[in-house]
Amino acid sequence: MNATTTSLDEANAIVTTVLDRWKDRVDAHDPEGVAAVFTTDALFQGLRPSHTIGRAGVAEYYAAQPLGMTASFRVLHTRTPGPGTILAYAQLAFAFPDRPTINVHLTTLLEHHEQDWQIAHYHVSRIE
Repeated sequence: MNATTTSLDEANAIVTTVLDRWKDRVDAHDPEGVAAVFTTDALFQGLRPSHTIGRAGVAEYYAAQPLGMTASFRVLHTRTPGPGTILAYAQLAFAFPDRPTINVHLTTLLEHHEQDWQIAHYHVSRIE
């Protein structure tokens, strides 16, 4: 898998690999590890009303999440708008030990940097 990937099967595999890394770090309550999955200039929009740019904001967002929160995901659709980029749409579920699960849709853009794929854009919206 490289920066010129155009196959949708490869794109799905890449998105799954990146979101697995993200999920593992979310489940471990490792905010710095979560942030490392993102580009240094990532545009991040969680469920809070404001957005942030960069890894520091991503780490701060996930540091504020409750202990015991876990994530799961299902990739619904991918596109490859150009070399080194993958656009994905997924369904996420955030489970908590003491309250109902929150279900969201995720739109994310992955970019290939050096030897790795990273999240450059992350935007979730609650599923009502």
